[in-house]
Formats: sequence, structure tokens, C-alpha cells
Amino acid sequence: MIITTTENIPNREITEILGIARGSTVRAKSVASDFMAGLKNFVGGELDEYTKLQAQAREQALQRMTQDAQKLGADAIVNIRLTTSTITQGASEILAYGTAVKLK
Repeated sequence: MIITTTENIPNREITEILGIARGSTVRAKSVASDFMAGLKNFVGGELDEYTKLQAQAREQALQRMTQDAQKLGADAIVNIRLTTSTITQGASEILAYGTAVKLK
């Protein structure tokens, strides 16, 4: 499956647009990550626990988007985007979406 943020794929022709492929996940912070982040607030620096949590959430959302595109019979997903929103205090959603297409 080709996944790209561009509208086209070099040297490939889009023959059919199948629809929107999407995947999302909602993640919440844990007490342990909050504790470690609290310690970092005193000394400064990257909040590694939250960075890892967001990276895992992005990968899961992309994987679910790819699975959705496969169900549509897609060869590729073009013009993909990632967005996030707060669901509740301490929890956020990561959404990946793009246009599922067939290629020549």
C-alpha cells in the first residue's frame, strides 16, 4: 500500500477514487507517565512518556487507515492528513485520513 501526503504518485496513474480511508485511536495518560512528566517540569526537557504515547497513537491510526483502505480495495492512499483533538482531560484522539485510490 502506497501512502503519501501528496495528491499524486510519481509515474503512477490514479484510475479510480474509492472514497475516504480513515483510522483513529483515543489514548489516555497514565498515572506513571503523569508522575514522570511532573518531574520533568522541575528540570525541563522533553516529556518522553508523552512523546512515545503520541507516536504509538499515530502509528495505530495510520495502520487502521490502511486497513480501511484495503477493505475498499485500494492500491494507495493519497493526500493523507493527521489531526488530533482532546476528548476529555488527559485523553486525546489521533485521526488519520486520506483518499483511497486504485492505480494503473
